[in-house]
Amino acid sequence: MNKIHPDPRSALAGLLFDGMTLMSGGFGLSGNPESLIPEVRASGVSGITLISNNAGADGLGLWMLLESRQVARMIASYVGENKLFEQQYLSGELQLELNPQGTLAERIRAGGAGIPAFFTRTGVGTVVADGKPTEMFDGEEYVRETWLRADVAIVKAWKGDAAGNLVFRRTARNFNPDMATAGRVTVAEVEEIVPVGSLDPDGIHTPGIFVDRVVLSTVNEKRIEQRTVRAREIA
Repeated sequence: MNKIHPDPRSALAGLLFDGMTLMSGGFGLSGNPESLIPEVRASGVSGITLISNNAGADGLGLWMLLESRQVARMIASYVGENKLFEQQYLSGELQLELNPQGTLAERIRAGGAGIPAFFTRTGVGTVVADGKPTEMFDGEEYVRETWLRADVAIVKAWKGDAAGNLVFRRTARNFNPDMATAGRVTVAEVEEIVPVGSLDPDGIHTPGIFVDRVVLSTVNEKRIEQRTVRAREIA
């Protein structure tokens, strides 16, 4: 089956609806599906529950969906330095479920693996554990966390083929492989589409069985959120 779509808009056609849960890969500005996010915005869908490590940066990434007021609830682990997010949360426009980063990753992985709940030490004795069941294992208290799944997962890969097999590059791998398994439908934008059979099977990060649609990315700029430099030393 050829899963390749001609453009980002057609890759999302028929998948988006009001009140949906959307997963979006990326860490900071690395590995964001920046060709697909504008099409989510253009669709006008509202009341989105958005699952992502963070919410983009000013004018970039998922910031677009915050600016258009399409996100009702955010499940994330890091939202610092995003002034628009801060304003919407403090004003009550946006609901937030903040997770420890490892817990967020494991909740997504569990969703893809069909594991509805698991126990972790992270967050025990803090507000993270408020309202959640706990249990003792080997004399230690653990808090129960539940899986995360989405109606649609959008991810960004380095290479992909018509069968949906994906390879991610370095730090752009981040949350993307786990999210690709946890969406009812997964749409992958890729920097390069290669022939089926050309990817080394041992190097495939996400098998095509998890991916429903593939589209060539139209945005591949490598952005740096914060550039820190020092004066050049004089010899």
